[in-house]
Amino acid sequence: MLIVISVVFMIIGFILSSVLKGKFNKYAQVPLTNGMSGAEVAATMLRHYGIGDVKITQVEGQLTDHYNPADHTVNLSYDVYHGRNVAAAAVAAHECGHAVQHATQYSFLQMRSQLVPVVNIAASLQQYLFMFGIAGIGFFKSPILLIIALVAFGITTLFSLITLPVEFDASRRALVWLNESGFARGREYDGAKDALTWAAMTYVSAALAALVQFLYLLWALLGSRD
Repeated sequence: MLIVISVVFMIIGFILSSVLKGKFNKYAQVPLTNGMSGAEVAATMLRHYGIGDVKITQVEGQLTDHYNPADHTVNLSYDVYHGRNVAAAAVAAHECGHAVQHATQYSFLQMRSQLVPVVNIAASLQQYLFMFGIAGIGFFKSPILLIIALVAFGITTLFSLITLPVEFDASRRALVWLNESGFARGREYDGAKDALTWAAMTYVSAALAALVQFLYLLWALLGSRD
């Protein structure tokens, strides 16, 4: 059953990812009035908030943009780094929103960063548990293994839930700045908001998947004690 739940949410995640890519491609066709690239938008936003210790870099892939609090870098994909359109501006501003969170010691970002080492271990453990399940070696008959699975899934679920306010707040900061700075207003602002809203939905789906899996394991553990 756990594998079925995972597959269902995997399909949902794939659909949301496809919609997000479609949104990005749509708003990538809407030029930014000021003609600035995503990298330039990011640099301007960082300067606005007085953040001078963050480096803007280009990374490979599509929609691989992220902020790394460990080395203070805003990492933008090629299309965002060089793009002079609404989609590029929205994504660049969103990642800078994380940099602003870091600079202002936003509590949820700090909690998420502290959880990363533990989450990496828990995620690796989950992979082995799934392999056991696929191989027919169930852990539902063993209370000890079930508790281990519950702890592992509990950690990743907590991480996913903490990620939600981090991502929503970064988008909020991005949209406020894009509007107040005049970088995106009217049609441009609406496009940026639409793109970031769909990006947030991918995190909502991931968090919901993690929560459902955790609750299923909790139900299985409580049921094994009857």
